[in-house]
Amino acid sequence: MDIQVGDIVKMKKAHPCGSSEWEVLRTGIDFRLKCRGCGHMIMIPRTQAEKNIKDVTRAE
Repeated sequence: MDIQVGDIVKMKKAHPCGSSEWEVLRTGIDFRLKCRGCGHMIMIPRTQAEKNIKDVTRAE
């Protein structure tokens, strides 16, 4: 899966704030994601992120 910094990913499950869209801030062995609803940031292992991603919107 080719995910780059700035992409918007839609996860299978929604964040507790109600948003299921996340902005990719960092890639590598881990992803740093920022919730588009409340701004909460998380670090998640690449394998877990790729398994839970439903859709990717490319950055321009």
